[in-house]
Amino acid sequence: MAAPGLTEVAAQWLRWDKNTKTSEIVKQLVAEKNAGELQKCFSSRMEFGTAGLRAPMGAGISQMNDLTIIQTTQGFCRYLEKNFSDLKKRGVVIGFDARAHPSSGSSSKRFARLAATTLISQGIPVYLFSNITPTPFVPYTITHLKLSAGIMITASHNPKQDNGYKVYWENGAQITSPHDKGISQAIEENQEPWPQAWDDSLVDSSLLLHDPYVTINKDYFKDIQKHCFHRNINKETKLKFIHTSVHGVGHEFVQSAFKAFDFKPPLAVPEQKDPDPEFPTVKYPNPEEGKGVLTLSFALAEKEGAGIILANDPDADRLLVAEKQESGEWKVFSGNELGALLGWWIFTCWKNQNQDPTAIKDVYMLSSTVSSKILRAIALKEGFHFEETLTGFKWMGNRAKQLTDQGKTVLFAFEEAIGYMCSPVVLDKDGVSAAVITAEMSSWLATKILSLSQQLKAIYDEYGYHITKASYFICHDPKTIKELFEKLRNYDGKNTYPKSCGKFKVSGVRDLTTGYDSSQPDQKAVLPTSKSSQMITFTFANGGVATMRTSGTEPKIKYYAELCAPPGNSDPEQLKKELDELVSAIEEYFFQPEKNKLQPKAE
Repeated sequence: MAAPGLTEVAAQWLRWDKNTKTSEIVKQLVAEKNAGELQKCFSSRMEFGTAGLRAPMGAGISQMNDLTIIQTTQGFCRYLEKNFSDLKKRGVVIGFDARAHPSSGSSSKRFARLAATTLISQGIPVYLFSNITPTPFVPYTITHLKLSAGIMITASHNPKQDNGYKVYWENGAQITSPHDKGISQAIEENQEPWPQAWDDSLVDSSLLLHDPYVTINKDYFKDIQKHCFHRNINKETKLKFIHTSVHGVGHEFVQSAFKAFDFKPPLAVPEQKDPDPEFPTVKYPNPEEGKGVLTLSFALAEKEGAGIILANDPDADRLLVAEKQESGEWKVFSGNELGALLGWWIFTCWKNQNQDPTAIKDVYMLSSTVSSKILRAIALKEGFHFEETLTGFKWMGNRAKQLTDQGKTVLFAFEEAIGYMCSPVVLDKDGVSAAVITAEMSSWLATKILSLSQQLKAIYDEYGYHITKASYFICHDPKTIKELFEKLRNYDGKNTYPKSCGKFKVSGVRDLTTGYDSSQPDQKAVLPTSKSSQMITFTFANGGVATMRTSGTEPKIKYYAELCAPPGNSDPEQLKKELDELVSAIEEYFFQPEKNKLQPKAE
């Protein structure tokens, strides 16, 4: 028999839920006294964090469904009212992807309509896109129309049964703390659906509803044209591009971006071009998984004689790039490698436009702390500023906004998880502008008889090789994870970190869980710390840097290792070998997979 607490929560749910599919599921579980499933649906409410919500679609408070969307939006609405006295003048934008879950009657579009209904019922103007859009359109719309906030209904590249509710603030960046706590508390306080919350016909007749689809489609593509510097080359290029949107929203928007830059349209992978919530051709709809997602793209490229593949994730905020090599093999660029190429390209274009030598002192580039330090090396040599932030685009977006408000120019930001901000008009990662800017860079390089791979080598020759390796271990036991990190903090006695890792000498330690940084005069970390997540970075005497951290959304302990060599050290094979040895030592001495029963990443 289910604990009485659960039955009461389920009974309360049935009083409020007007979605016949989810309420039927719950009625059946109660009738069958299915304690296990009731526990899964009702034991704890989804956690609203700085990335908003992300969970499977289904019944109950622990999943994404009509009722939890209404409750979340009611809380968000009350929190916005508290923070913006002009909310009823400015309003909120809502976008959605193409996800759907027929068995619970859930879909991103349905969730977006219910969120719009909730806000409109309180007299708040809503800019609801009438059709699917890429995630970057939401932050773009906020700053472009000076709105108070934005909501994007998407689970990006998560498995097909998931959905998410991503929140942006008035500055056009994802929310950071303490907004997440404030919204979370407001959700707790506003759980009973308001009288009109379920009546989504309100949306169709309300004067408070605006559809920004046509204007934003026009203005966004006009704005990113500021980053088009070689129209004539684009028109004439012989390069052929393949594009896949991996059954997501990207197809039509990347076509429009190519048109805006005067390219011929890229060839779309036909089986993956149209949105399909089943993602039938891929195991995971995540281009970060690499070659498996690109199987159909490779086949089309071979058939059409195309040399470059551009792949977006399903909500088109990330970009993966592959290039055919002279050997006939395909090279899939890592997020760090494409970050190096785009950083170099965007700086080169900026330098050609800005002949005033003093302008560079106000130029910035950003990357997250677990990403390659290649931008730091370029910045040191070229004279612009480089800053690193915590992991996640919310930190880069917010920092970029602060710098822009101080009159600085933020040219570029990236993270190793294939996320790129190539234009300050979107203060978040944007796979649409990144795709077309990569196409222009490739076309310009082709006029110099250079490939992307050759240019990457040239960047490393000039600024120093930066070789990276990242992976993870799976661990479902939070206690083991905590003990593993505590062992590193008390390695040779209390409060001592490791002085070496196998044969590699540790020269510095930064612990963003506790706020310790051995390289700072006061030993206090400059970056914000968070006690709720584990993250330690080790610097090694050989130029190696390795970060170990827990994942916010999955049962993983991730690591990111990089060997940064000074310019002139041009033996990449030797450097790769040394990095492999360093990574093996970190796995053996710091992770201790056998002792901690950690499961390695499946190859």
